Amino acid sequence: MRLLHTSDWHLGRSFHGVGMLDAQRGFIAQLVDFVREQSVDVVLIAGDVYDRALPGLDVVKLLDDALVAITDAGAKVVLTSGNHDSAIRLGFASRLLERGGVHLRTRVEDLHSPVLFSLAGDGARVVTASAAGAEEAGPLLAVYGIPYLEPRLVAGKLDAGANHFEVTQAAVQRIRQDLQARNASAPVHAVVLAHTFASGGITSDSERELSIGGLGAVPLDLFEGFAYTALGHLHGRQELAPNVRYSGSPLAYSFSEAKHRKGAWLLDVGPDGTTEVSEVLWRAPRELAVLRGRLADLLESPEHSWAETAYCQVTLTDPVRPPQAMEQLRARFPDTLVLGFDPEGGTEKGKASYSSRLAEAQDDLGVCCGFLDHVRGRSADGLETSALQEALEAVRLEGAEL
Repeated sequence: MRLLHTSDWHLGRSFHGVGMLDAQRGFIAQLVDFVREQSVDVVLIAGDVYDRALPGLDVVKLLDDALVAITDAGAKVVLTSGNHDSAIRLGFASRLLERGGVHLRTRVEDLHSPVLFSLAGDGARVVTASAAGAEEAGPLLAVYGIPYLEPRLVAGKLDAGANHFEVTQAAVQRIRQDLQARNASAPVHAVVLAHTFASGGITSDSERELSIGGLGAVPLDLFEGFAYTALGHLHGRQELAPNVRYSGSPLAYSFSEAKHRKGAWLLDVGPDGTTEVSEVLWRAPRELAVLRGRLADLLESPEHSWAETAYCQVTLTDPVRPPQAMEQLRARFPDTLVLGFDPEGGTEKGKASYSSRLAEAQDDLGVCCGFLDHVRGRSADGLETSALQEALEAVRLEGAEL
């Protein structure tokens, strides 16, 4: 059988204020073409299908179109919910959707209810859960889904402590118990989808923290013994072990992902449970450029010409913040989305945080002048200081009259 491991579609997400629905449609078109051309039997989506719990109508329609196109191309779908999804809403009509080849695993109660596929013959043939049906089918592939488990909400259901490790451990234990029982009647090999933070994974800026201080990480050996574990949550495609991998997000959702090679993993699972894994790459709709330097150099240097059609994050290092910097940058780089300022050769005081500057201010005028210094890299001059004093005095008098 051939399975395609994806995750973190984040349908409906924007990129620094730029809508991404068209880019997401482009990714889905690539995926459907790949499914058809490579005869993929099952598409796995390991959580964060949507970007928010209440997606817009156009976003819901995009997922509807995607599921129809994937199944029309000949593949089944198994998906779990992530921390961005509403498990209840995403799991709506799950029993009905199974009839069309879309299998949702969004509930704790379904942890030990895998989607069973026969590994005998060609194609993804779903097998009933009965022992008799399993014996007739020969070796089986059981695809289990672990949705995002919010410890405070599921600890009681799983009889576990209210932390990510203990609830995930309890979920995996349920899967192992079910797998052991099924192996008594026919050889069963397991693929597990899990939306979680496994220790050893490399993070990026666009993931929402599952917990504070890294306490949400679960140990890698929790997934030992499975034919393959398809992880979701981290946006960088990465291998933690030969049979434990993150597919990453199909599109870049922050500038910290500028160097990612977006894609997925293609699994070939044999009757004996052995897996061969190969990388799949998606074409990016736009390049991301992270530029740094003085404004004049960025505007004139030919080495940055490739970034003129990219989404840009720019950090200016001029000693003094140039006036109308964003307007000047966009004359050459029209899609400059993020502008920062880090003056070169700044003193330690100049590099102090904004909060520390506010703490040093002795009065309201000091707060206002500190703000000007922070946002433009130079202090208020005499004329500006006088104007600020007059404005503050007017506010003080207005307050006294109330």
